[in-house]
Amino acid sequence: MSNTVRELEPKEMWNHFADINAVPRPSKKEERIIAFMVEFGNKLGLPTMQDEIGNVIIKKPASKGMENKQIVVLQSHLDMVHQKNASTDFDFDTQGIEMLVDGDYVKANGTTLGADNGIGVASIMTVLASTTIAHPAIEALFTIDEETGMTGALNLKGGLLDGKILLNLDTEDDNELTIGCAGGIDVTATGAYTHEAVPPNSAGYRLYVKGLTGGHSGMDIYKGRGNANKIMNRVLLALFEKYGIQIGSIDGGSLRNAIPRESVAEFVIPEKEEKALDWFIKTMETELKAEHNTTDPNLTITVEKGDTFFRVLQKGFQSKLLKSLYACSNGIYRMSPDILHLVQTSNNLARVLVKEGEYSIQCLTRSSVDSEKMDLANALKSTFELIGAKVDFKGSYPGWAPKPEAPIVKIMGNLYKELYKEDALIGACHAGLECGILGGNYPDIEMISFGPNIRGAHSPDEKVQISSVQKYWAFFMETLQRIPEK
Repeated sequence: MSNTVRELEPKEMWNHFADINAVPRPSKKEERIIAFMVEFGNKLGLPTMQDEIGNVIIKKPASKGMENKQIVVLQSHLDMVHQKNASTDFDFDTQGIEMLVDGDYVKANGTTLGADNGIGVASIMTVLASTTIAHPAIEALFTIDEETGMTGALNLKGGLLDGKILLNLDTEDDNELTIGCAGGIDVTATGAYTHEAVPPNSAGYRLYVKGLTGGHSGMDIYKGRGNANKIMNRVLLALFEKYGIQIGSIDGGSLRNAIPRESVAEFVIPEKEEKALDWFIKTMETELKAEHNTTDPNLTITVEKGDTFFRVLQKGFQSKLLKSLYACSNGIYRMSPDILHLVQTSNNLARVLVKEGEYSIQCLTRSSVDSEKMDLANALKSTFELIGAKVDFKGSYPGWAPKPEAPIVKIMGNLYKELYKEDALIGACHAGLECGILGGNYPDIEMISFGPNIRGAHSPDEKVQISSVQKYWAFFMETLQRIPEK
């Protein structure tokens, strides 16, 4: 399947994409892709370094006749989100991504594709390896751990780069030029609870919420897609209040930056209420499917007889936990009053794990206004502290303030209109890009982000549009020619 991808145009770029997709590269486990990139730069005979945190920098002199142009930093991140369908048998730690061509798209076989940000990495690799692409002096910056903490960007020291223009290749719509983004913070609530024995005359069941669309918890948050953790909690609270169920475990969601698609819970119900259970679940499924039909047409809520288990949450704590999750803000918190259609602040209830006497609730809170980000984080903290949870804030990173008058913005905006006879959409996004962080140690650098159409990022539905890659590639190549002189 992946061999078909290697025949696409631009062939050199797609071949580099296939090469890196053969290397497992989950966030926080980037050792193999770091080694791969260091070897790549060394084989080209280019100055190559790995910094203390693991970022890789490869430098290439300007092409003949372009020595007087400004040095350009080309930047993308090496890690990818690892998500798969429950029915897909795949080991991200040992297997390369299985790619296939489906019409005008490249996608993966039941997993995330890694186009975010593999297309950007492959693009930079193509420029570095080419003997025919004319370009100014290049500083290629490959950062690590963008998806789960941005630790690569946060730990990049000043003085390693000389470029005054940074092209970030991590935007997911080919008609957009991104010049600002949201910051974020990880909010985690943890605690312990006391079990009690399963009441006599109880029957064990397992409840599943599946088939949700999911997606990127920043870029897709405005679409109103269902969150498996919120839906599961809604059903469990209704079952508790109507039938007095007691929960054995909850396991929902996975990564902070992915809208949860699935959740599973174990519970017991009094045997006398068993006959009503199927009817109640079907009624709730009908209700929830009607609410989410547009965004999540494949939503299913099912219940089945479960294995025997012996301990459940005490009813008092269970009530507090379910109600705190009910109160937890999820989705859009505030739209920007200054930029039309821009989400300013949001939260993703990303992970809920209740098992064996301990619970963990993980959120990713985003905002382009740092004070509002912390205000929402503190609201979440207050919600969970009311049930006795310990709440930690980690991984905070700043937003990226737009500079629409920067020369590179005007150059690329004019170029887009020249090539495509329409205006590019120049603005900010609600995702977390590394530019805001990188600007901390490199405050004088001009930054802009662009890329091809990528759909379903952070989910197994991820795909990249072939024709859009070709459009983006032509725009990228011409941008390198328009870099101004020093």
